[in-house]
This record gives sequence, structure tokens and C-alpha cells, in this order.
Amino acid sequence: MPEGTDVVAAHLTAIEQLDPHLHAYVYVNRAAEASDGPLAGTTTAVKDNLPVAGMPWTDGSAAWRDRIADHDDPSVARLRAAGSAILGKTNLPELAASVGTANAIFPATNNPWRDGITPGGSSGGSAAAVAAGMATFGIGTDMGGSIRIPASCCGVVGLRPSLNRVPTDIIDAAGLSVTAPLARTVALVRRAFGVMVDEEPQREASAARRRIGVALETSLGVHPASREACRRAADALDAAGHVVKRIEWESEAVAEGYGIVRRASMASFPADLERFGPAIRGLVEQGRKLNALDFFSAYERATIVAQSVVNAPLLAEFDFLLTPTLGLPPMAIEAVPAFLSEPYRAYVQFVLPVSFAKVPAISIPAGLHDGLPVGVQVVGRFAREWALLDLAEELERIHGFGFREPEGVR
Repeated sequence: MPEGTDVVAAHLTAIEQLDPHLHAYVYVNRAAEASDGPLAGTTTAVKDNLPVAGMPWTDGSAAWRDRIADHDDPSVARLRAAGSAILGKTNLPELAASVGTANAIFPATNNPWRDGITPGGSSGGSAAAVAAGMATFGIGTDMGGSIRIPASCCGVVGLRPSLNRVPTDIIDAAGLSVTAPLARTVALVRRAFGVMVDEEPQREASAARRRIGVALETSLGVHPASREACRRAADALDAAGHVVKRIEWESEAVAEGYGIVRRASMASFPADLERFGPAIRGLVEQGRKLNALDFFSAYERATIVAQSVVNAPLLAEFDFLLTPTLGLPPMAIEAVPAFLSEPYRAYVQFVLPVSFAKVPAISIPAGLHDGLPVGVQVVGRFAREWALLDLAEELERIHGFGFREPEGVR
């Protein structure tokens, strides 16, 4: 019997018991089998905008309701070859365009911590599956925060690698999206990421004092729970011997540019406009009216600000940056702000500039507010994921941080 057979069976049983209520999966491979390799004894849940051979590939849209993939995305192929059992496909908003996980063809995904609360988005199904114990790894994509947002909302660890570190077949017209892992611990994320980039996981030779820039306030305002989680993380890292210093944070100009860039990228989807839901249809229509100058001007403006806010401090003064992951705590499913709206900006104000800076970042669980998870984001230098994971693991070990079993599924 291959190693991990019991794990596969346990996760399939958990899916059978929990998912009729959580709706994290849109397709379950009940014939999934364990195999040998460095990831033997693990399972993987894949966001339904990535192809997995023989499984549905809907992108959360009626436009592709009946599409079946004929191949594995390279990241999935590497995880499969390393021995992880691919359990199925997970829910997402249509075209991955929301900070929640609801669409017109599948039931909305619930947060494992509380019924009726969003798991975040757009990789919300994958994050919920991991948090609820229905998969070892969740695989998703992150363009404007879509790994880090649900990681924070569900109380798991989510890594956004540097741009182009993980191979994928998915074409992103905006040049911002990455394929990335979620898991319950930094150690598990490290294992998955190593396989996905085909590198042996590395660790720094010594636990040196790091220079860390901390953002706690913005012009948009930060919810007290988000700010307090970040302050506790900063205090903990300071007490551990690192050099911690406050920095300024700006996101409004990035959000304005992203609004144009994202609309333009959505206009590139090759499908009949009438087959999209009303909200997406409107954004696609707006995107199809944009011209090349609109796109490149918006992209340049957003990138210039992101370079100033994120890359300049990293290159000139700091090894890492620390922020809240989100500007607001998890909210009710019906309260999720419309994609690219004004309220949406406050929610994503810390994750979005990092995407345009193209550097790696990780969301780490940082306790609870009103019984729901809150996360903090650590940002590193370009292609320095292993060093970023080292610091994340150090923070995770400190009391008050790291994964907790969701009370909603106990």
C-alpha cells in the first residue's frame, strides 16, 4: 500500500462530512490515490482556474461550465509527480474577480470558522479546504491578493512567490498573476513551494538580526483588529532581536491603476459576453472599450507607486516589510464589496502594491478578532522566498501566531 493512503481516505471522508455545508470543492476525485515521492502522504486541492487532466475547468463561469481539462498545469504536474494525491477542484468567483468566493454556477463557499462568513477570494475554496482539514495543500493563483486574502480570512498560511517563479500554462494579460500554495503551516508551504519550483528547500545559515519596516497606518484607515495584529507581530519580532522601524504605506494610486489593468485583462477572455454573469459582463464591456495607451499608462502609474512603497524600502533599508494582510477583518458573504469598487480598496490596500512590486509575500495567521482569523503579511526581496519563509516560520512559532483548528468544524 503506498504511503499516504490513510491520509487520502481521511481527507475524502472529511470532504464527505463537511463539504456539503462548506462548498469548498466544485469537483471531488473520489478515486484519488496516494503515490510515492517526497510529498507522499499529502493531498492537494486545486483552484478551478487551473487545469487538472480529466477534471472540470470552469473558471467559476457558465461560459466554461462543461469544459474538461486534457492536461495538468505544470505546477499540478510537479505536485502529482512528487506523490501528492490530487483530490479535486475548488471554488472561486467568476474569472477570479472578487475578494469573496461566490459565483452563479456553484453555491458560495463558507468560511470554516463561521457560517455565512466569506473565506476571502479569489482562492477561497482552496483556503477553506485546507483550513477545514479537507486537503494538505491548496493551490491557487494570486493577481491582486487572491492567495493572501483567503489565507488571512481562513487562518492558514498563503505564499505569493515572485513573478514567474512557479511555471504555469495560464496566460495572464496583466502580467501580475502567480500560481502559489496554501497550507496550515509554513513548513508545509515550504515543501509544496520547493516542488513547484523544482528546488531543494533552503534555510539561511544563521538567525541574523533582520531589518524590518512596519506599516500600521494608511490614508484609507485600518481596522483596529488588523492594526493590532500587525503591532503584535512587530513587537514580537523586535523582542526576538530584529530591528523594527515604522514606514509609510500608500495604495490608492495602485488601486486606481489596477482597476484599469484588471478590466483590460478580463476583456481578453475568449468567450461570448452574454455567457458571463451581469457584474463580470459589465467589467468585460468596460475593458473592451480601453485602448493600449489606457492599459500601459495605468500599469506604469501603479508600478511607479508600488516601486516607491515596496521595492525602494527593501532595496535601500530593509530586509523585509511587515503589514496587516487585510485592511478589514473577514466579513459576511453578502457584505463582500463589489470587485474594484471604493470599499474594495480598503480591504486590499496592503496586498495590491506587493503584486505590482512583483516580490514575494506571505500571510501568516495572527490570532482572532470576534472569533474570526486575522493575518499579517511579510514581504521579501525579489526571488528571496526561502529567506522570507525562514522569517515567517520564526514568527509562526511565537505565541499568538500560527494555525488554529477552526471552531466551526470541530
